Amino acid sequence: QTFYSEVLRRINLIESDYFGLEFQNLQMKWVWLEPTKLIVKQVRRPMNTLFRLSVKFFPPDPGQLQEEFTRYLFSLQIKRDLIEGRLNCTENTAALLASHLVQSEIGDYDDIADREFLKINKLLPYQERVQEKIMEIHRRHIGQTPAETDFQVLEIARKLEMYGVRFHPAADREGTKINLAVAHMGLQVFQGHTKINTFNWSKIRKLSFKRKQFLIKLHPEVHGPHQDTLEFLMGSRDQCKIFWKNCVEHHSFFRLLDQPQPKSKAIFFSRGSSFRYRCTRVIILMWAIYYLIPQPSPFNTKGPLCLSPSFQMSTLSLPGQAPSPLQSPILNEVDTARLEEDEEGRRKRYPTDKAYFIAKEILTTERTYLKDLEVITVWFRSAVIKENAMPEGLMTLLFSNIDPIYEFHRGFLKEIDQRLALWEGRSNAHVKGDYQRIGDVMLRNMCALKEFTGYLQKHDEVLTELEKATKRVKKLETVYKEFELQKVCYLPLNTFLLKPIQRLMHYKLILERLCKHYVPQHRDYDDCKGEPATIAEIAAQLQSSLIRLENFQKLTELQRDLIGIENLTAPGREFIREGCLYKLTKKGLQQRMFFLFSDMLLYTSKGVTATNQFKVHGQLPLHGMIVIHCVLLGTHFKQQYAEHCHMICKTFEKSQKCYSKNQTGSSDEVSLEQESEDDMNSSRCSLDKQSHHRANTTMHVCWHRNTSVSMSDHSLAVENQLSGYLLRKFKNSNGWQKLWVVFTNFCLFFYKTHQDDFPLASLPLLGYTVSTPGDSDSIHKEYVFKLQFKSHVYFFRAESEYTFERWMEVIKSAASSAGRMSLLVPKGPAEMNGGS
Repeated sequence: QTFYSEVLRRINLIESDYFGLEFQNLQMKWVWLEPTKLIVKQVRRPMNTLFRLSVKFFPPDPGQLQEEFTRYLFSLQIKRDLIEGRLNCTENTAALLASHLVQSEIGDYDDIADREFLKINKLLPYQERVQEKIMEIHRRHIGQTPAETDFQVLEIARKLEMYGVRFHPAADREGTKINLAVAHMGLQVFQGHTKINTFNWSKIRKLSFKRKQFLIKLHPEVHGPHQDTLEFLMGSRDQCKIFWKNCVEHHSFFRLLDQPQPKSKAIFFSRGSSFRYRCTRVIILMWAIYYLIPQPSPFNTKGPLCLSPSFQMSTLSLPGQAPSPLQSPILNEVDTARLEEDEEGRRKRYPTDKAYFIAKEILTTERTYLKDLEVITVWFRSAVIKENAMPEGLMTLLFSNIDPIYEFHRGFLKEIDQRLALWEGRSNAHVKGDYQRIGDVMLRNMCALKEFTGYLQKHDEVLTELEKATKRVKKLETVYKEFELQKVCYLPLNTFLLKPIQRLMHYKLILERLCKHYVPQHRDYDDCKGEPATIAEIAAQLQSSLIRLENFQKLTELQRDLIGIENLTAPGREFIREGCLYKLTKKGLQQRMFFLFSDMLLYTSKGVTATNQFKVHGQLPLHGMIVIHCVLLGTHFKQQYAEHCHMICKTFEKSQKCYSKNQTGSSDEVSLEQESEDDMNSSRCSLDKQSHHRANTTMHVCWHRNTSVSMSDHSLAVENQLSGYLLRKFKNSNGWQKLWVVFTNFCLFFYKTHQDDFPLASLPLLGYTVSTPGDSDSIHKEYVFKLQFKSHVYFFRAESEYTFERWMEVIKSAASSAGRMSLLVPKGPAEMNGGS
């Protein structure tokens, strides 16, 4: 500690807690010098040892650093990581970082000076290959000061997956070689340079090691009570202990509100390590506040995070009940005045051009899209590999098609992210407008996307073969069903397989809005104009496939949720509509869920089962029938009544035409069952009491909200997907909470940040109305919209006029379409009979 303090004094480093001293051990590995131990007990030959100052703790946002000198040291660390190959990134990103480093060292571009500097100084392992690109980008940095370039380097680096990552080689239970790393948010697992898992501090209950085994004990909410401990095997006990200490230090640095008090030493003997990490209270509070305000923990942490038998530390997990899957989460409202103040400052600092917010929509929805792909490429892959549940041929078919698409979009997301960072930046390039466009990035990547058309065309085969295999292989069926119960699978699993084709339609719609905004003379107009044509060419080849796949996906989803019907995915069958009506039975009018297909009509009730499935009571075939069985159905709105009648008649008429060509014999109502008392009682269950996270699928929401949805509504919902940060306020609360919100499948999903793997809660929008606040709401902020269903009221605040209009547009498409007006639950049989 004395040695380290002298180093800090000589360089006059104030924010010293982020740094540490490293030295090379006998294995020529860089290891941290521990301040509390004598140097002679750590270093074999101190007089002949080279020490170096290094960044030990990488904050999520280096822009929070107070001192310019500290930011300079951080940029030097990024430079060192680039040279040593630690900061793995695309060549374009590496060239961009290198160009800023050149600007910082020698100032504005000069061809001779640039070449001379790059000849003497190595910034990248493959520098010769990208030297011209570095110089080309350096031209654009004219006028940037060293302080500005340092800021740009940190702004770009912090968004890279390998930012601050230090690998610790290990193996999992199956012997697969992996790398473990620890960062500000928790522990990370990599295969090669690909991150395959992240365990946030809030998910971890205890970290420990035993000989060469490193153990992570998770909260039961994460993987269930039977999968709460993960084991990794490291090279030696020393390596295990080094990584464990690193974890303790990171958790203390980023998560503790106060230092733990040291325990008194045992008189006779002690167990475990007595290792503690201490840092200044200023740093602890700084990062505690950073985590507390925008992103409280989703878990109700009942116990402290134990890092060893003799060391306990409390996490920042905030108490609170797990939210209902159909209600929005009530997160902790901490320092809301500060949050609003910060939000106002951010609004004033960032660009206000509509084109910027359209480009930002591409970024935010791309983040969600990549997370959706990870449900298949990372989470589902892990589940089937662990249980060895999927046939090898299907494994190859599935992942050889989805992996290249995932890798492409990872690179694409980084490019968009970097362009938006520059668009928002403080450099002269921002003022000049060199980076205030997105068309060039989009055109280049949309042209590259053509190469993946072959992969997208195979999605039909992938979806079909996966469905066949789940019926044929019992183990795969079990893994599939169990995976759909995990929080990360927030939609039916096969929905995620349709995302790549659907994403093409999103690009087309967003870019059309951008073209409409630009005048033809704008320098970004030509690039943007060329992109929809490129996408349209790809989409035209996939349009018929998408319609077929969406229908197949819906049929397979219903097959899993309905009891008493087989082979729902029969060839030629099309899903038309699902909705809630009241059927006259011997015991009066009873709520029933109806499903209309191209060849039959099903009516069901919600059974009292752990899986929330619906039980089929009647199957009315349409083929060849002159008169459909007379059943008395009731609604409270003439419009809903007309909608159902029109859809049934239209489908029946179409069915008659098909039947006249292919008549094979008459049929009658099948699988008509006696309705049990349990079935009737289950219809009275409240929406808010549902605990199963799949309860936000449209059939369950239609049941509880007494409404209906058609296939055309589903298709429209696919086009209207949106995500981004919103501020949310409850009717009777005082402050606003910042949440990452995803709109898809008629539902809002709420996350702490865009980096989270699963939503905290969801809010189905069927039946809700959306409007702007009235005078009685006392909301005196701009860009606020109001959501209401009966007594449930929420206010959401967007960051700009464009984003406000977009959220209003997509929510209206789900909440207030004429075909989906909510039906009032009858107060009594007499009232219902009167309206039938």
